[in-house]
Amino acid sequence: MLQEDKPMSEHESLLIIQQMIETAKTEQKDDGKGWIIWGWMLFAASILTVINLYNKWFESFFFWNFFGVFSILIAIYDTIQAFVVRKKVAVKTYTKAIFQKLNIGFFISLMFVIVSMNFGVPVIKGFPLLMSLYGFWILIYGAILNFKPSIIGAYVMWFLAFIALFIPFILKEESKEFQFSAVMILQALGVLCGYIIPGHLAHRAFKKLKEGNKYKD
Repeated sequence: MLQEDKPMSEHESLLIIQQMIETAKTEQKDDGKGWIIWGWMLFAASILTVINLYNKWFESFFFWNFFGVFSILIAIYDTIQAFVVRKKVAVKTYTKAIFQKLNIGFFISLMFVIVSMNFGVPVIKGFPLLMSLYGFWILIYGAILNFKPSIIGAYVMWFLAFIALFIPFILKEESKEFQFSAVMILQALGVLCGYIIPGHLAHRAFKKLKEGNKYKD
């Protein structure tokens, strides 16, 4: 005769619910590493481009070409990790599913702007458009995860992108190189506020949450 399962006590039920809540919280937190890596890459490319424009080390877009090649290598590495190395996850959360689809949409839109810059759109206009796209993605991230630093960073990015868009009119008496340098500096500031600072804050919060869960266990 099969023995009936012993019903859980109220304490056991609450304990399981609490564990599920903590797991969900961890799942919806981002460790911020992606924002930190891409943020510092964009920041470095922007600042090095400004320095290069004045020192004439290489051609004007040398560091952006280097950034593009490095980005492709990272994309290939991530693809290999996702489809070859990593094991399939049994349960895909709603948040992860949303981010995967949004990532695809973001990178397709990014490619549209980059290709347009290579086929006629002036770079001094193209980079503000890229900044506006960064701001849109940062806002989506912050809204889904209710992460205020990213939401604030998105509005800062848009504000700086708007200024960058009108740099040719604001600095119309200056040379094209000086105008482009100003756009690069504005982009570096936008990336600092929208990617790097929120990324480090997210990483710190994620570490605290993980440490708290370990302590509870």
